[in-house]
Amino acid sequence: MKQYSILRVVSKLLIPYILLFGLYVQFHGDYGPGGGFQAGVIFAAGIILYGLVFGLKASRRVAPPFLMETLISVGVLIYAGTGIAAMISGGNFLDYSALDHHHPQHGQHLGILLVELGVGLTVASVMICIFY
Repeated sequence: MKQYSILRVVSKLLIPYILLFGLYVQFHGDYGPGGGFQAGVIFAAGIILYGLVFGLKASRRVAPPFLMETLISVGVLIYAGTGIAAMISGGNFLDYSALDHHHPQHGQHLGILLVELGVGLTVASVMICIFY
């Protein structure tokens, strides 16, 4: 792809905005459309675009396969840990209001953020590993 300089320059300009939009979708998902799955796919698309334009070797330096495999497990653990924390607090699995007994709305918000973070990490990492 070295001969396609326009594609390389445009990709360098777009990839940071793609990743930023992925973060926006991730953390705005509890207020509007979006969430962990969509954000994970958007974020992975940015890394995959980088790999397609600049080469697989460069992409593996930015997002090493070992790190991606580790983040798959971390995302699942965050998701399951949120549910287990709710059970330890006296609620059902993924009963977010049990996370904060004094302010159940805060517990709902925290629980949704954590679960969506776990889903986003897992989806992005799995998509990148499939690409590799």
